Amino acid sequence: MTDRLDMPPPRRVACSRCGTEFSCTGSETCWCAEEDVRLAMPRDEEDCLCRECLRKAAAAQASR
Repeated sequence: MTDRLDMPPPRRVACSRCGTEFSCTGSETCWCAEEDVRLAMPRDEEDCLCRECLRKAAAAQASR
């Protein structure tokens, strides 16, 4: 089991699509790991997406 003291603190991220700020732990305990959708990792010029934009991107991908 991983000791929480060994984990880096969550980083503040601005969504690459809408600019909404949120926290990212960059681990399997991050909120995005709870989502049913899986998308490719962001490109170099992008960072993570907020929950709403992640869901919209997944819906757009599924409708292709």
